[in-house]
Amino acid sequence: MKNLVWVIAAVLLVACKEDPKNIAILNVEDYDSFLDTSERGTFNEATTTVDFWSKRLRPDTTGVGDLAPLAGGYEQLFQQTGKGEYLVMAEELYRKGWEISANNKDGFARHLAHNYVSQHRFSEAYELLNETLNTPSNKHQTKLMLFDVAMEVGEYNKAYEYLNEVTDMSDYNYLIRLSKWSDYKGNLDDAIRFMEKAREIADSRDSKPLKIWTYSNLGDYYGHAGMISKSYEMYLQTLKLQPDNAYVKKGLAWIAYAADDNTEEAHRILDSVMVYHSIPDYHLLKSEIYEYEGFLAKAEMEQKRFVEAIEAGNYGTMYNAYLIEYYSESNPSKAVQLAKEELTNRKTPEAYHLLALSELKSNNPTLALQIIEDYVKGKTFEPMALYHSALVYKANQKYDEVESIKKELMEASFELGPLLMREINEL
Repeated sequence: MKNLVWVIAAVLLVACKEDPKNIAILNVEDYDSFLDTSERGTFNEATTTVDFWSKRLRPDTTGVGDLAPLAGGYEQLFQQTGKGEYLVMAEELYRKGWEISANNKDGFARHLAHNYVSQHRFSEAYELLNETLNTPSNKHQTKLMLFDVAMEVGEYNKAYEYLNEVTDMSDYNYLIRLSKWSDYKGNLDDAIRFMEKAREIADSRDSKPLKIWTYSNLGDYYGHAGMISKSYEMYLQTLKLQPDNAYVKKGLAWIAYAADDNTEEAHRILDSVMVYHSIPDYHLLKSEIYEYEGFLAKAEMEQKRFVEAIEAGNYGTMYNAYLIEYYSESNPSKAVQLAKEELTNRKTPEAYHLLALSELKSNNPTLALQIIEDYVKGKTFEPMALYHSALVYKANQKYDEVESIKKELMEASFELGPLLMREINEL
């Protein structure tokens, strides 16, 4: 009898692990009210901020105290609309403040560096911050940002040095960076643990901006770890604080597509966001969903719209990584050119695997293999880097490497999505 109980318990345990795959994560009633496109609270706040500080600013823009809040308002408008010109307008104001400020030059330098990061001008941000560090400045704040930018340009040893110099387990800003470092090292459990500690601080301060940032990022981490229900809950908590958060709504659309296999709902969520938020990313995601559904003409149309949106917008190099993947199929030589340009900005494994992909598609499998072996293998745990590595290994008939990577990628099925998993299964 005792053995029978254990057998039944074992069967139930297996069933409990398998059942969630058949249960939808999303519940429309949880978030449907947030899809109301007339609710633009954050956008209205940003517009009010810009109007207020624009009126205060003198015609000759010498009111240095008004420059940073006005620039911040423009950056908020970028976040709420996706229009790149707002980032450029903010950059001009921060640069003016940096040039004319007598008492807060390093503060303007950090603002300007942050703006550069938003524009993916990482090398310029890194150079500016290093220059600032050698002048009278808030060293702690500058080193926190230097960690961020060093990670972006691939200076990982320097990033770790900066992180160690600001160690403080009670500091929110340190914890979110320690979380990022843990994720880079492939320790997702620690990345989540440190982000959860940061959430405790955000909650204890009852800081709405910190909560919004922490909840949404924690939602991403939970998704990467396959804890999709917890990811969903974090996204919902974010929307309760900021109903017009487009980034989180895109996360809901991804759950609908990649977890619930509900492409109709994924399109509905994306369509609601695209009414007021115009970043090119949405076209790429819709293209992927259409291809998964078998609507190839629609998928191709969305890809064209993606490229057109980049060309029409003031995005600079912000979408280079996406364009490299796109052109690797349609114009490999252009992809190689873009990948090499990207490497001048950030020498990271993520940039190198895109160069390897471009060379592979340009019929240079041996060169692609050399790039993977020298600059990617063992240097990143990012799923797309692993996938492109597998493509290169397969082209060079290194099938043991392909099988090893396939096993790793199976654990990232939600992050990669069903369309890509279909291709991975065929490797």
